[in-house]
Amino acid sequence: MRPGTWGDIVEAAGLSADPKEYRSRLAEQSDDQIDAWAAELMRDITIRRGVRRVVEEFCTSARIGEREFERVFTSGGGPAASIGRDRDGHLMVPSIAVHALVPGIRTQVADGRQRLIDYLVANFEELVYV
Repeated sequence: MRPGTWGDIVEAAGLSADPKEYRSRLAEQSDDQIDAWAAELMRDITIRRGVRRVVEEFCTSARIGEREFERVFTSGGGPAASIGRDRDGHLMVPSIAVHALVPGIRTQVADGRQRLIDYLVANFEELVYV
């Protein structure tokens, strides 16, 4: 491939060449689209890299601690009884339920949309990988 071709392909596919442009394009999307993309990204990362990675990155991007994470997860429909810890003490939830974080963050904070965009942008490299 000649230099610059990959960036052209990424842009032609609707993605952006860099995280800054991606954030700008996300700002133009509907709430439903942001929610769908965030849930899909969580699912994809869970498959490739594990639930722990999703939990850690979501907490960082959404600027929430473990206690807030539990509220967000359960308010989005995640089962409270399924929240636990792995053998190293890291917070865990079932992979099939990580999508509950999307509606949950919207019910718990006024800027839930922005925090979902922050999560998507923080994982820009993951999107390019897929």
